[in-house]
Amino acid sequence: MSSEKNCRADLLLEASRLIASKLELSELFKTILEFASKVVGSERASLFLLDEKTQCLYFDVALGLGPEVSSLRFPVGKGIAGAVAQERNASVINDVRADPRWSSSTDAKTGFVTRSILAVPMCHQDKLLGVLEAINKVEGSFDDLDRSALEAFASQAAVALENARLFSSVREERAKLDAMFSQMTDGAVLVDAQGAVLMANDAARKLLALTDGQSSLTAALSGMTVTPPLSEVFSSASVQVEAEREKPTKLVLAGMATSIALSASGGRGAAQGGHLWVFRNITEERRKESLKRTFLSLMSHKLKTPLAAITGYAEILTVDPPEALGPQDRKALESILRQGRRLSSLVNKLLNFTTIEDDSFAFKVGPLPVTDVAADAVSAMKEWLEESGATVSVEAGGHLVLADRYLLTEVLKNLIENAVKFDSKPRKEVKVLAWAEGPGAEDGVVAISVRDRGPGIPPEDQEQVFSQFHQIEDSFTGQMEGAGLGLAYVKKVVERLSGKVRLESALGEGTTVTLTLPGA
Repeated sequence: MSSEKNCRADLLLEASRLIASKLELSELFKTILEFASKVVGSERASLFLLDEKTQCLYFDVALGLGPEVSSLRFPVGKGIAGAVAQERNASVINDVRADPRWSSSTDAKTGFVTRSILAVPMCHQDKLLGVLEAINKVEGSFDDLDRSALEAFASQAAVALENARLFSSVREERAKLDAMFSQMTDGAVLVDAQGAVLMANDAARKLLALTDGQSSLTAALSGMTVTPPLSEVFSSASVQVEAEREKPTKLVLAGMATSIALSASGGRGAAQGGHLWVFRNITEERRKESLKRTFLSLMSHKLKTPLAAITGYAEILTVDPPEALGPQDRKALESILRQGRRLSSLVNKLLNFTTIEDDSFAFKVGPLPVTDVAADAVSAMKEWLEESGATVSVEAGGHLVLADRYLLTEVLKNLIENAVKFDSKPRKEVKVLAWAEGPGAEDGVVAISVRDRGPGIPPEDQEQVFSQFHQIEDSFTGQMEGAGLGLAYVKKVVERLSGKVRLESALGEGTTVTLTLPGA
């Protein structure tokens, strides 16, 4: 008996070593079943795995029983294996036909004759993975020693099975990541804390001319102006990065660098810092933007002179019309003046927008009373507001902001104009409000809002209204005046003044655009 125990212990030790080395599930299952039969001296063995979603047991592999059993499913609680899974207790049945839980369906499918079964649950950290069965004791009957031995083996097999599943899951995720990484059209580079390139996809290798021997991001970006500097990038959690090169050809790369934790070498010790930089080539976009700004600026300047003549002479003729002009001629003259002024306003907006997009544009920033700037905006629009049937009230208190007076006046004019022109009511009311946000006006920020009671902005358009040339459909607003530059101009100016813009709108209730600027 002692010799048998020693042999069984040696077999369990050998089985533990062997199954621990198997990470391929198919190999592991086969090894588990082979050793399960040896450990208890059975003719065959089978392994039921638990489907957690359906709570059914299924044959993943049954040594020597053929593939036809793979379609069999047993709900937890049904049959011998189902009862063992439900109770999580081993079961020894030396005469299966005397056990009411036994079903002959498996034998009918395979032609195999089952006489006895030893079934034990496979659990890992109190989680049921399946049921391991030894079928038909070769010599004698299954006893408590067999049960103890198979339970010990099932415990080892459960650990190996969970490890193999985790390995398989990680490998699948790695394969997906590698496929996604390699097929990205954007460049992607993973570097460690020292800037050494750990991984780069094909797009990054082409854009940065990376070679197998070039392992440093600093070396790859040599000759390029990086904003912000790489030292700042490596110390930031997440930052937008641009790298620009002038020679031999113009190249502009832009993207986001994000800090990530990397496993220490060999999986030991604390995780090391690293950065993932995902970027794309925006050289052509920058070139087109430059051409667009140049074109708009040039055309705007070229249009100003003839427009000044048209509107100027139209105003003179309107104030002191010749006696020969009839009613139809006077109507045409008024139309010329009105449309000329609209076109002049559009040209001025184009000029303002192209000017503010130029990074070299100098701001004249200083402390400004919000009340005074709002009064400037309303005064400049007085005649148009009267014609539109609009009134503007200002409640700004004594709040001061750090801003450029001309630009902030233009911002408020754009917001007031939008609030009025999209309101179809005969009488329009617009409010300009200011209040302190944060700890206080001196060390916090000041909010300035322009509120209207117009039709509101559809939810799908609220993110887009700040884009260049975007306009809400005329079927909703009732008209399409302007070029869709007003709110884009507002956003650009406020951001360059270190502020932010937010919009709140509800259909049928109106819109509020709020600017937050540094307090003075």
